[in-house]
Amino acid sequence: MPHEPKPGTPVQDLDTPVLLLDLDALQRNIARMARFFADKPAALRPHAKTHKCPQIALRQLEAGAIGITCAKVGEAEVMAQAGIRDILIANQVVGPLKIDRLTDLASSCDLIVAVDNPANVRALAQACQAKGVSLRVLVEVDMGMHRCGVQPGDAALRLAGQVYDAPNLQFAGLLGYEGHLVMVADPQQRANKVRQAMIPLQETCQLLHNAGLPVEIASGGGTGTYDVTGTCPPITEVEAGSYVLMDATYHKVRPEFEIALTVLSTVVSRPAPDRLVVDAGIKSMTQEFGWPQPLGVEGASIRKLSEEHGILELADPGTVHLRPGDKVRFIPSHCCTTVNLHDTFYVVQDDALVDRWPIAARGRVQ
Repeated sequence: MPHEPKPGTPVQDLDTPVLLLDLDALQRNIARMARFFADKPAALRPHAKTHKCPQIALRQLEAGAIGITCAKVGEAEVMAQAGIRDILIANQVVGPLKIDRLTDLASSCDLIVAVDNPANVRALAQACQAKGVSLRVLVEVDMGMHRCGVQPGDAALRLAGQVYDAPNLQFAGLLGYEGHLVMVADPQQRANKVRQAMIPLQETCQLLHNAGLPVEIASGGGTGTYDVTGTCPPITEVEAGSYVLMDATYHKVRPEFEIALTVLSTVVSRPAPDRLVVDAGIKSMTQEFGWPQPLGVEGASIRKLSEEHGILELADPGTVHLRPGDKVRFIPSHCCTTVNLHDTFYVVQDDALVDRWPIAARGRVQ
């Protein structure tokens, strides 16, 4: 059985690889984002796909968030089991198996779901009718990301009308995520591009209003664009997620939030003076956004990640005195996918373990 350390265990004594969560940095990130939205026209609905952890979601709600965003029905089920009642699934829920679970969940919490297809609208309405439940529905509009969503304007109006007319469905508004802009490096350029992307959404809102379909909710935004979308009509709620943990990639565009998430590893070999091998590979930290960054090892960089190993090159071997058994921390390049590799956050404060939080929605991809 895995070793279960007790509170008070020094970080350096933890078995590895392990996912560390700095409690103080986490709480400061939650508070910083909450302060921003306290006097803004939009509200915060954090995306739980980042942390997949009810303990974190509940802290975000306590700080002022109006609800939680999820990516999948499975995530929403976990959040609802934790007592969270206002949940947006910012995706399409398609197929009888998922719709059956969705409508079961609708009997115990206030769900919102996105649509971009008339057949899906009919399927949702039929399932809701059969169970005597209702759903709030957002029509997703393609803001330029070219993933899901209908086109702005008439296409969105037609689908919104179909939702409005469907039994047991409540047309609640629009969803428009400018995800293709959240990593634009220059802040002013990013802000300008976001405001430009919002124009078709603004025009669509007006079109729907003129047709007697008022838009109660306009949902979008992310960590990279929260300060623009949070003040830009017609957005009423922002789905920022990564801010709460942060990673090496997002930190380049959002340095105001702290790195709360690291992966602790152990040096298992130093086969050459200029090479270290640690016990954290791609089963412990992901690389689709680039290499994780080693902390506190001067001139070290990852050369390769295999399943169970990370291989580090040392630019100046004489300055690095690490040996097998020593510990090395890494900043993940992508917090969301790295979290999904682990079952537990090891919550630390002042370099000691204070708690362990289950990543309860880990692997809930259905």
